[in-house]
Amino acid sequence: MPTFVQILDFIGTFAFAISGIRLASAKRFDWFGAYVVGLVTAIGGGTIRDILLGATPGWMTNPIYLICTGMALLWVIFFGKHLIHLHNTFFIFDSIGLALFTVVGVGMSISLGYPFWVAIIMGTLTGAAGGVIRDVLINEIPLIFRKEIYAMACVIGGVFYWMTSLMGLDVVVVQLISGASVFITRILAVKYHICLPILKGDTGEEA
Repeated sequence: MPTFVQILDFIGTFAFAISGIRLASAKRFDWFGAYVVGLVTAIGGGTIRDILLGATPGWMTNPIYLICTGMALLWVIFFGKHLIHLHNTFFIFDSIGLALFTVVGVGMSISLGYPFWVAIIMGTLTGAAGGVIRDVLINEIPLIFRKEIYAMACVIGGVFYWMTSLMGLDVVVVQLISGASVFITRILAVKYHICLPILKGDTGEEA
């Protein structure tokens, strides 16, 4: 039986793959191109994380990630008209993937014995890096470079993971709280237009 973290990983893979494929369809990619965008969205962050942690990327030992992406492609093909016309579809699936992957990244790092600050960084990479690769492939400015709170939501989720772990809560409860904090942060940030301050440089222009 798969563990709770593995279930989160699979759901996150499916959600992120749909978000990538949905954007690729909006750019009128063919099926193969859409699959590639969905796949790199789903496995990009985890691959970078595993390389940094000295582990073998999961998709190289378990085909479930490739299968999940294929299922996501079929889902968009058959239900694409409904998905494309739902304004918040990309946002919902992307936020779900972001939350679940952050939890997986933090949990894996801690299980390998890394300190909490490394775990938070790895959780942020797991959640946000795939989206960066996706946006580059479809020729969009990555979300983490815009005003929207994106990667910072992963950091907040990692902090919640660490704090609730110190409280001695059950690991499943810790993971649920951490994932919920990422998702809620994204929802509130977009709903109320909360963003980080913009760094203003000296352009030499007069005010």
